[in-house]
Amino acid sequence: MKPLNTTISAIPPSGIRRFFDIAAEMDDVISLGVGEPDFVTPWRIREAGIYALERGYTTYTGNAGLPKLRELVCADLASRYDAHYDPATECLVTTGVSEGLDLAFRVLLNPGEEVIVPEPCYVAYQPCVAFAGGVPVGVPTRAEDGFAIDIATVEAAVTPRTKAILIGSPANPTGAVQPPEVLRELVALAERHDLYLLSDEIYDRLTYTGAHTCLGAVPGARERTVVLGGFSKAQAMTGWRVGWLAAPAPIAELCLRVHQYTMLCAPHISQIAAVEALTSAEGDVAEMVADYDRRRRVFVKGLREAGLDCPEPAGAFYAFPSIRASGLDSETFAERLLREESVAVVPGSVFGPSGEGHIRCSYATALPQLEQAVERIGNFLRRL
Repeated sequence: MKPLNTTISAIPPSGIRRFFDIAAEMDDVISLGVGEPDFVTPWRIREAGIYALERGYTTYTGNAGLPKLRELVCADLASRYDAHYDPATECLVTTGVSEGLDLAFRVLLNPGEEVIVPEPCYVAYQPCVAFAGGVPVGVPTRAEDGFAIDIATVEAAVTPRTKAILIGSPANPTGAVQPPEVLRELVALAERHDLYLLSDEIYDRLTYTGAHTCLGAVPGARERTVVLGGFSKAQAMTGWRVGWLAAPAPIAELCLRVHQYTMLCAPHISQIAAVEALTSAEGDVAEMVADYDRRRRVFVKGLREAGLDCPEPAGAFYAFPSIRASGLDSETFAERLLREESVAVVPGSVFGPSGEGHIRCSYATALPQLEQAVERIGNFLRRL
């Protein structure tokens, strides 16, 4: 048989899944690994989806998504972040942020062009670049700097083949929020080298120590920036698979063209539910964010008391403690913690080389389980 696609064949399976395959065969496991809210989608949103199903809204929508939803997304960006986009020409409803990321790379990249990706980063970023024919170029960030992007390090990675820079803020896996001054410097760098910017802002509502800055609202950024967002995290709608992309019209138009031929549209029922999320569920979101904040403070305090050096995450729902004092690499630490104490975490190494020496712990888990997990982690460290 002729060989299959060599690029796809060369990408390893997700480093996250192996540990959860092991955990699935064990009893009494506390999972701190999956990046998914433990909340059920708020009832008013579910009811909108049920009503849509009962009314027979099971057809395609227009390729770009329901006009009402695009209007609400753009209005929310304008009122919340002073980021202004035309819902008719600069906004596309996608099947989750994952599709938006794939569309953006397919549109922006020619074969062999490079994308700079500060890491530790979400495990899908670099494979998505490669799947689009690009070359991911990882640059490190440091826990000592709060995982803030170092502009000099990014600029040193720029080559004649560099086409774009991808960031996530608030970040998965670190929970880091890029300071506004770093974002301004990043935009200036992009202007100097004529680069595109992609900003994954799926955790925009999950910020705890300050206001979120939308990259598309930073002066000079708009004409070269693709902003990605959605409903999976703050509205607890992971399974509904609905997100959005906002970008200048020439980029959005080509993203729509690929979307037309590959996905056609996001699910109709999910789009109707997303309309409800933006019109009526603000109180539900605020309650969930407040609960995440409470868990964040309790969990980080517990990790520190157990003996782990843990930076305070400013956003998302992840802690990224250092495990260097244990003397174990992150994969060994995670596997032993799972087998010996039945706590599932993700080794930092799966998020890039500068993630080594850390583990990712999701605190999107009920507080009693978080407290029990901290106790088990403490027991494990004491034995070490």
